[in-house]
Amino acid sequence: MGTTIAFLGCGAMNEAILAGLLDSGVPADQVRATVRSAERADRLAGRYGVRAVATGTGPADATPGPTANARAAAEAQVVVLGVKPAQVGALAAEISTSLAPDTVVVSVAGAVPLASIEQALPPGQPVVRAMPNTPTRVGHGVTAIAPGAHASAEHLHRARALFATVGLVVEVAEDQLAAVGAVSGSGPAYVFYLTEALAEAGERLGLPAPLARVLAARTVAGAGRMLDGAPADPADPADPADPVDPVDPAELRRAVTSPRGSTERAIATFEERGLRAVVVAGAAAAEARTQEIARELE
Repeated sequence: MGTTIAFLGCGAMNEAILAGLLDSGVPADQVRATVRSAERADRLAGRYGVRAVATGTGPADATPGPTANARAAAEAQVVVLGVKPAQVGALAAEISTSLAPDTVVVSVAGAVPLASIEQALPPGQPVVRAMPNTPTRVGHGVTAIAPGAHASAEHLHRARALFATVGLVVEVAEDQLAAVGAVSGSGPAYVFYLTEALAEAGERLGLPAPLARVLAARTVAGAGRMLDGAPADPADPADPADPVDPVDPAELRRAVTSPRGSTERAIATFEERGLRAVVVAGAAAAEARTQEIARELE
């Protein structure tokens, strides 16, 4: 990619993106990371070979303290803000005088508006908001990106290239990000919840708990691969950055639902009990809470 990338804050999500970058062929010397503790910095440097610095330490000839973030930002063409939402504004202000005019600042913090980040940065600084989900950690994530007022097509391309190393990337308007979060951001938790329910159903039907959990988990994982259009041969995995068009879930459901069969009876029960409406209501509640959090942060 030929671009230096700085991860300011490198928790589990940013580490997954960092690992995806390196797996895609980006040289380790093009990656910077800042973290809170020296122990964490040592682990990242040892594991990936990247330059990682704790925000309270630095090279002997450099000023210690939070300027570690500014030094990393000064060397990068893409800067990823990976701190908690309440800390994004302060971090953006901290690095503002170190950024090159064309450096893209990417925020992965939920609910922090583009305008708030842009206000803390120099006028005209390109900013992109991104919302990756947790399957990013296994290379099968979904990331939605939304451009700020000064982000050009080239700036969006840099952000897309970053997240394409760990899954699918889609571009949306900022006012759609809360809805995206309610579907793909929170969605893995919904699927895990369903898996818990399937395992509990197995137990109530007389299966041993360990077997019920294995059956539920592997069934959900396999069904997910079918939805993704993944190849049948696990030795020839699909490239998550260039996915096969997903299959219509209704089509897959109909294929396994024989008329007057046991699966049809289960689906009919789900419909009678309003499962579909419950899922829609849950996603709407998640979207509403995201909007509340954004207002609280403002």
